[in-house]
Amino acid sequence: MYAYDELDRTIVNERVSEFRDQVARRLSGELTEDEFKSLRLMNGVYLQLHAYMLRIAIPYGTLSSKQLRALAHVARKYDRGYGHFTTRQNIQYNWIKLAEIPDALEHLAKVGIHGMQTSGNCIRNVTSDQWAGVVPDEVEDPRIWAEILRQYSTLHPEFSFLPRKFKFAITASDHDRAAIKVHDIGLRLYRNAAGEVGFEVMVGGGLGRTPFIAKTINEFVSRRDILSYVEAILRVYNQYGRRDNIYKARIKILVHELGIEKFKQEVEEEWVQMRDGALALDEAEIEDIRSRFFYPDYAKLEDTPPELTKALQNPNFEAWYRNSVAPHKQAGYGIVTLSLKPVGGPPGDATAEQMDEIADLADKYSFGEIRVGHEQNLALPHVAKRDLPALWRALDRIGVATPNVNLVTDIIACPGLDYCSLANARSIPIAQEITRRFANIDTANLIGRLHINISGCINACGHHHVGHIGILGVEKNGEEFYQITIGGRADEGATLGQLVGPAVPFDQVADVIEDIVEAYLALRQRPGELFVDTVKRLGVEPFKERVYATR
Repeated sequence: MYAYDELDRTIVNERVSEFRDQVARRLSGELTEDEFKSLRLMNGVYLQLHAYMLRIAIPYGTLSSKQLRALAHVARKYDRGYGHFTTRQNIQYNWIKLAEIPDALEHLAKVGIHGMQTSGNCIRNVTSDQWAGVVPDEVEDPRIWAEILRQYSTLHPEFSFLPRKFKFAITASDHDRAAIKVHDIGLRLYRNAAGEVGFEVMVGGGLGRTPFIAKTINEFVSRRDILSYVEAILRVYNQYGRRDNIYKARIKILVHELGIEKFKQEVEEEWVQMRDGALALDEAEIEDIRSRFFYPDYAKLEDTPPELTKALQNPNFEAWYRNSVAPHKQAGYGIVTLSLKPVGGPPGDATAEQMDEIADLADKYSFGEIRVGHEQNLALPHVAKRDLPALWRALDRIGVATPNVNLVTDIIACPGLDYCSLANARSIPIAQEITRRFANIDTANLIGRLHINISGCINACGHHHVGHIGILGVEKNGEEFYQITIGGRADEGATLGQLVGPAVPFDQVADVIEDIVEAYLALRQRPGELFVDTVKRLGVEPFKERVYATR
């Protein structure tokens, strides 16, 4: 956990006061909706299909129990009793009243969270690995660098009105859980051959209408120089990015059109003028940020305690443990993922009651800390293995112990046409039906790791392009149809999925997914071959033949 200082608190409180005045002027008619739009967007307020929506930032996915209780309070008092966790490690409230948003933001400000820059053409919430700081294969905690980027980018006068929204992601592990290759700037913290820790910098990734995987612009940038280097990138983008065409405004288009070598030349020319200036970081500054993070005082515990050994004799607990508990850097502890994907439920939703209960469990079992992952699940990052049986029972009682993490029913989905004014088709009912089709956990385990991602429109908030199976809602003559892609992935081997064939109507989507899965089970070389590896080996055609044979 990071401890906010007085400056942070002052900025957040002043922004709440400023936005309260702006809302009052909008409600009185002094501001038109057009005049109000840019103001509300920079505070995370959207006008959705049925109501306003408030988006709250959870920087690098880290929450305290106190903050989670505040989010629960807002859900209960100002919304319809739940919140929706997103692929950007944010939370959204879909039914909030405009007149009450300043009160909700004031309550959240008391615990150091806000909606600033969760929308608008600015640097958005900086995301990271939800297991940062606790996973064994990490070079160092990437949240330190995410926090440096957060402080650097918040209300930055030069980059508050970019050509388009801008997204950072950072990881420090061999396995990328932060999807850095589909971000405007992706940062991989690693140790080079000389033993120095620095960053591989990737640029120009992104999904939406024109998806691209990010390209490496610099193999190694030192920790000292990382802020100046990303500012050089931002300056080049701010100067040359398209402002005349919203569909060509993202940095991915600029990188694609210039080519990575020409883009790098522009960045390097900018960087050489500024790398030794105010943005050069010294170790004292880095350590100051590091010192503001709270790290638990771990006890020395058995790595296989008798409580765990006994509980593993219960097949239900064993299935959950195998699926939901990951190795921790500290012996005797585990990282526990809480599934927000119950069978038949909307992916990523948590009720106020669940949030309160999870906050209590975090206090009891995880040093008061909760994480949010871009897969729309939560995690308790510091759980003693001896406490896992008791925690499992408590999580099961509140409905977040479904043992489906990374399996076929652990679906990523945007809110779709049920809420979003930009959507062409529904996402949530598709996800709900697929989870019902594959509800049998033995079947899900037989299938193995398989990520299904669903977006209700081309904006790709559900990251459908990089789903092992991607589902995109489109509109045809007033009806909902869905394009299906396969073979995408968002990790260190990130690649875009390939279209299987023509779009299918709403009522056939779940059938098509079943056909694809059945084809995979018949085609894989061995039980351990992952779906994406089978697709990579065989291509799309065998799956296409199966899906469209009778259609």
